[in-house]
Amino acid sequence: MKKIILGIDVGLSTTKIVGFDLTDGAQTLMEPLFVRATDPVTSMYGALGKFIDTNSLSLSDIEKVMVTGVGSSNIKNNIYNLKWEAVSEFDCIGYGGRYLSDFDRAIIVSLGTGTALVYSEKDKDPVYLGGTGVGGGTLVGLSKKLFGMDNVEHIEELARSGDLHNVDIKINALTTQDIAPGFADSMTASNFGNVSDIATNADIALGVINMVFETVGMVSVFAARNFDLRDVVLTGNLATVSQAQDVFAVLNRMFDMNFVIPKYARFGTVIGAALAGCK
Repeated sequence: MKKIILGIDVGLSTTKIVGFDLTDGAQTLMEPLFVRATDPVTSMYGALGKFIDTNSLSLSDIEKVMVTGVGSSNIKNNIYNLKWEAVSEFDCIGYGGRYLSDFDRAIIVSLGTGTALVYSEKDKDPVYLGGTGVGGGTLVGLSKKLFGMDNVEHIEELARSGDLHNVDIKINALTTQDIAPGFADSMTASNFGNVSDIATNADIALGVINMVFETVGMVSVFAARNFDLRDVVLTGNLATVSQAQDVFAVLNRMFDMNFVIPKYARFGTVIGAALAGCK
């Protein structure tokens, strides 16, 4: 018989699920997946059913279910008579981000509707540091109002042809002084401080994405410096937006940081939930 620990991250309309196979003393990560539904309970049961079917499991193979996420409070009863328990989302962020990066300690950033920062260190409980309301909700809300889009994938695609020089003020537009050698054309002096009359929706879309990532990036830099760290792990759905790579690469060079976006970044929290059950 198998020995499976499941993690389930229940959102308002989407649920992510992952498992660790502990059979024979191993701790093997199983392929994560997610489902969409109209409500949290339906989404959770749909994810569980899909995961069991995809991995050819039976309910008797599942030893424990660890549940987290904003929708987890909607679960009042037993889940198919399986043993389950709730786990703090901030703990999950810390466990999952450090597991994915394999750092002994790091700042873990969860880019969701808003943004949460957690300090995670090996053999210690994660510490929630705070965060910012700037995140995926900011991107979607502004994009819907500015150019009528509320699908992140569509906004990401639109922004591919954007030009930030039609939207932002860069340092080299304000001074000829060599404030940061090699970065004057990359450093933003003012987000949306130079919105041109000829700025296209693509320019604006890129400007919004850039503003969100730069805000998250700078908050993360300050947090990392407080712990004398360079390593920052980006997790959550928004971390997979393609423009993130370029923005955080610039911040890496500019501030001598090590922002990383690991494989399975979008599943960091749910992986952390499953890990909490493996202890």
